[in-house]
Amino acid sequence: MRKGVLELCVLAIIADQDAYASDITARLKEARLIVVEGTLYPLLTRLKNDGHTVYRWEESKTGPPRKYHQITEMGKSTLSQLKADWIDLIGSVEKII
Repeated sequence: MRKGVLELCVLAIIADQDAYASDITARLKEARLIVVEGTLYPLLTRLKNDGHTVYRWEESKTGPPRKYHQITEMGKSTLSQLKADWIDLIGSVEKII
């Protein structure tokens, strides 16, 4: 279940604006969804391989070039479905508790 929630959150973060991996990690940590880079990078690779995201390289003023992730139209569609599934799940759990 956590994997699906992380996918939803990562796509939502990238949908707001193109994001660098450390920016995504910081947003997840702010939301108290503790994620280590070892969890995030495979998810970002899978999202790219599945056609939900693309990336571009940008030069950095303070170090090596950075890979910025961007959501695709397919990713937007998947994000909409994941949001709907999340709302359904919340409703189901609320009925029980």
